Amino acid sequence: MPAHAVPLLQDLIRINTVNPPGDEGQCVAYVERLLSAAGISTKIFGLDDRRTNLIARIPGRGEAPPLLLHAHSDVVGVTGQNWLYPPFDGLLVDGEVWGRGAIDMKGGLAMMLAALLNLRERGESPAGDVVLAVVADEEAGSESGAGFLVREHPELFDDVRYAIGEEGGAGVELGGVRFHPIVVAEKRAAWLRLRLRGAGGHGSRLAPPDATIARLGGVLTALSGVRLPRHPTAAADRMLAALSDALPEPLAAEVARLRHDNVRDAVPSGLPLEEALLLDSVLRHTVNPTVVRASDKINVLPSEITVDLDGRILPGEFTMAGFLREVQDLVGHDGELEVLLEGEKVPADIAEPEFGPFYECLTGVLRKLDPMGVPLPMVTPASTDARLFARLGIRCYGWLPLRLPPGSGHRRLLHVANERVPVDALEFGTDCLTELLLGYR
Repeated sequence: MPAHAVPLLQDLIRINTVNPPGDEGQCVAYVERLLSAAGISTKIFGLDDRRTNLIARIPGRGEAPPLLLHAHSDVVGVTGQNWLYPPFDGLLVDGEVWGRGAIDMKGGLAMMLAALLNLRERGESPAGDVVLAVVADEEAGSESGAGFLVREHPELFDDVRYAIGEEGGAGVELGGVRFHPIVVAEKRAAWLRLRLRGAGGHGSRLAPPDATIARLGGVLTALSGVRLPRHPTAAADRMLAALSDALPEPLAAEVARLRHDNVRDAVPSGLPLEEALLLDSVLRHTVNPTVVRASDKINVLPSEITVDLDGRILPGEFTMAGFLREVQDLVGHDGELEVLLEGEKVPADIAEPEFGPFYECLTGVLRKLDPMGVPLPMVTPASTDARLFARLGIRCYGWLPLRLPPGSGHRRLLHVANERVPVDALEFGTDCLTELLLGYR
């Protein structure tokens, strides 16, 4: 019987792999049973039995180099979110599969599995060997997942030249045009902690003007109200050019203006807010305050306050030192900056995106199966496991096609309540992956 992505996704959603703690081992066990039943051998690797990773190598026809398909099995939590349907029931409602991970990224894993199992069922082989990696921990730094595999078992990816993975939240909805993102570059994490120190006091007394709680207000205002300087990159320029070429006026002109205007302190005008913020985010480093910690006593003026900052550094040769200088200039020197995490930099020899035959193969599949859609080279403001596999010299692309209705907003449901994906989109993605596996070069 042919495999379908929908029931596979429903099963995957019902396996709760919220990270932390992850517990991805139960998801890996499910995938292992599926593949074993189809005669596909697997290997399991992990730091412990609960945080495991699966590797399967499906022999190809020898007409192309090995191709890596990587998917993470963990998901973010749902605490404090108001869901219309239970987030781990995997319900099918009005032609959509609901649940945490529907798009990020158990939906992608389901499409990969369906494509591979259907080829097996039909007795067909992919153009080259396919390495499937189902990995843990992507949502919390990848230490137990792709980081572990790349560090401890690089031999698993010998001879792999290209990789397909998630899009990292990329996606543009403008002008009624259906864009299919192909992520060719991504930013890397630069997580910081800003520490403010000063005299504390009793909560019953007026706080002095230089109290830490007063200074916190100035810091948060600076971080939330001003953009960091803009830095041009070839990948972002190509993205904007392709986007402008595909859009009707006046949107085309507004996007074209982004290629040349150095907008620092205002949201780009003339574009819908969501799209304006996304595009502006890949033209500069970004930093956002996300966690504030102070006293846990209501009657105490805190003597120390920390603010955790989610920073993202543009792809290329930009450094943590340069990013820190920009953040320090923004918040002033009233406080200490500590680096909590620096994301891996893509090696210099493959840092620039490659738009050669494999990229053309990706766009060709999209144009064949969706003539009305527009393939779009994207820089994503997020980071994925691609940054780790790239350290092995693998060219990585974020490419999990979903034929979504323009303006549907499904790509904005990552990490928020009511995440869901249309059945038609899953079937389209499965067809695209199948076409790619059979004909890539």
